[in-house]
Amino acid sequence: MEIKVVRQIMEWNENCHDEIQKYLDDKKVFLINVMGSPGAGKTTFIKAIINNLRDKYNIGVIEGDIASKIDAEKIAEIGIPVVELNTDGACHIEAMSIKNILPNFDLDNLDILIVENIGNLVCPAEFDIGEHLKIAILSVPEGDDKVPKYPLMFTRSNALIINKFDLKDIFNFDDKKVENEVKTINKNSSIFKVNSVNQNGIREVAEWIEDKVKK
Repeated sequence: MEIKVVRQIMEWNENCHDEIQKYLDDKKVFLINVMGSPGAGKTTFIKAIINNLRDKYNIGVIEGDIASKIDAEKIAEIGIPVVELNTDGACHIEAMSIKNILPNFDLDNLDILIVENIGNLVCPAEFDIGEHLKIAILSVPEGDDKVPKYPLMFTRSNALIINKFDLKDIFNFDDKKVENEVKTINKNSSIFKVNSVNQNGIREVAEWIEDKVKK
């Protein structure tokens, strides 16, 4: 499968987010923005979600990276339409870039479009990209001190995925502390504890996403 590589155009339009949302609403396509640090397991999580939803929904993926198409190749291997967005050094994806990529997908035959944002806990949280849902991923090896250090990411996300949860005891990860800190700044955030590799906990996340899509 050929993977298209699209360069990010650094142009900001404050109305672009709303424009994309309306357009996707008309097409009945649900856009999910997945954010997290490098190595948090974003791609593996996305693949696990796809495996749980692909029998019911047609899914596409936009893979955001500063360079390369390594993650896009992983998505293509499971037969999912994917476009690589290379930002050439930018630490986030902007709405205008999503707008420019959408014509690469057959939106009339798509139900869910997942964006894997650039790997960090700062910049992606600041920019709306037309998404209907924001998901933040925090992996156990990163440590349990990230919520007070990077509050905007967790304040603006609809859900927190604590990934690699099977390593909790090895890294002395205090999940209750993290959960309380998130709920203090974002009482509406849903919190899931998963292992994306063996898919423990993924079914619950998939059902939560499905409920959002239906609504």
